[in-house]
Amino acid sequence: MSNIRNRSAYFEYNIDDKYIAGLVLTGTEVKSIRAGKASFNDSYCYFNKGELWIKSLHIAEYSHGNYNNHDPLRERKLLLNRKELKKLETRIKEKGFTVVPLSIFINEKGLIKLEIGLGKGKKVHDKRESIKARDTEREIKRKYGV
Repeated sequence: MSNIRNRSAYFEYNIDDKYIAGLVLTGTEVKSIRAGKASFNDSYCYFNKGELWIKSLHIAEYSHGNYNNHDPLRERKLLLNRKELKKLETRIKEKGFTVVPLSIFINEKGLIKLEIGLGKGKKVHDKRESIKARDTEREIKRKYGV
């Protein structure tokens, strides 16, 4: 099973809440994700007419696809409960909050899900602290073999 993570999300944002959302995908997109061919470069979520969409999520074209293959950078709709959508929309209107895609995974039913988080952008000094914590953790692992 493929689990594709947005590694820069935890570095750039402080994540408050996490949600699991479904994705509206085509058949070749599903096959590409199962093959692990997706990337989160500069992807973000936004609201349009009360619906949550993800933009710039790159899902590579399926290698065995024909002329009906999908557009790799098309906007995809996210599926959440109306209650969760309203909650997210009100939190986004607060200053500094944004919806960040965290990972794509396949659940136990075989459906492709997107984990999204409600995050607030980190300042430069917060990023330095993240780097320092990561480096000390790496040193400890190297020194003690943990």
